[in-house]
Amino acid sequence: MEIVVNLDVMMAVRKISSKELSKAIDITEANLSLLKRGKVKGVRFETLARICNYLECQPGDILEFRNTEN
Repeated sequence: MEIVVNLDVMMAVRKISSKELSKAIDITEANLSLLKRGKVKGVRFETLARICNYLECQPGDILEFRNTEN
């Protein structure tokens, strides 16, 4: 089982750069990059809410569950 982060897809759809999003939600570009690549163990709900608010999307548009146990 894994959680896949589709933040880069949503950013591309909305034509938002990493620099623009990181400034808008007040996190560093380095931390945003780690989040986009799925290299974090967790994300604060507050941060997720800011991302969703800015990108006008739902958490499910950014995070996806994949069942790899078959």
